[in-house]
Amino acid sequence: MIEFKDVCFNYNDLQVIKNIDIDIKEGESVALIGANGSGKSTFLKLVNGIIFPSSGNYLFDNINICKKKLDDSKYSKSFHKRVGFVFQNSDSQLFCQNVYEEIAFGPRQMGMDEKEVRMRVDDCLNLLDIYDLKHRQPYNLSGGEKKKVAIASVLALNPEVLTLDEPMNGIDPKGKKFLRELFIKLNNAGKTIICSTHDFEYVKGVFKRALVFSEDHRIIRDDSYDAVINDDKFLIENNIK
Repeated sequence: MIEFKDVCFNYNDLQVIKNIDIDIKEGESVALIGANGSGKSTFLKLVNGIIFPSSGNYLFDNINICKKKLDDSKYSKSFHKRVGFVFQNSDSQLFCQNVYEEIAFGPRQMGMDEKEVRMRVDDCLNLLDIYDLKHRQPYNLSGGEKKKVAIASVLALNPEVLTLDEPMNGIDPKGKKFLRELFIKLNNAGKTIICSTHDFEYVKGVFKRALVFSEDHRIIRDDSYDAVINDDKFLIENNIK
């Protein structure tokens, strides 16, 4: 489903992704692990077509994802409906006047009628257990509530691939447990989950596979999540633990 072929990405003269070769199949649950600044967030932006490879190719369902392809509004709409991104900082994702409008924004952009929009918003409000926040202003919510609203706004499009950048950051233990159970439920329902994380305690049981990024911006290990997370020597040597 997702294929990176010798992908590199540069910010100006700084190379922040180096020679990435990976395949992610439909329905996988993949953790991105690595020290801060190792390239995990950049990788997620590439997956979502926010930025494009400086060299190499990123294929989604065998279609090369590049600026020219996403300039095609019909394909871009289809692609962004299938791949959803939850940013690390929820404040950068929330901008509408209340929670209902926030979750309704994506479906409306996709041209859905108001009956369908209302049904999707209500489903997501219930799924994230935030129905009582329906008419609240996002900027008045707690960090955990904002994160739930951000996730709901992405799930309203029912994407096949859900990507998340450090979703447990700033969340209390109860909220982390809720999100962990949600991610397991979504993956069991067939959604592909790709998530960067440092919060190993609270994501136990979510991921089957781990991609480990080194401080020089390469993937240095592609293994089962449990094998990586239980390898203390490896984690310490690579400044991950």
